[in-house]
Amino acid sequence: MFDRITFDSEILGGRACIRRMRIPVSVIVGQIAHGASFEEILEGYPDLEREDIQQAIEYAAWLTHEQVHTS
Repeated sequence: MFDRITFDSEILGGRACIRRMRIPVSVIVGQIAHGASFEEILEGYPDLEREDIQQAIEYAAWLTHEQVHTS
């Protein structure tokens, strides 16, 4: 489902990263949240691809799915 998001206990303690690089998804999503464009992020992280950024956003959105429990 998220083929560009990887988890490895040897890389940043298992945090969600982009393609086994030491670039956490949280950093990318945080930059987007603070108004950075894809182009600005790509300039700062030349090893990234547009698809990496898009999938980081999709992964963050997926994480926000909530289950509502009514009693």
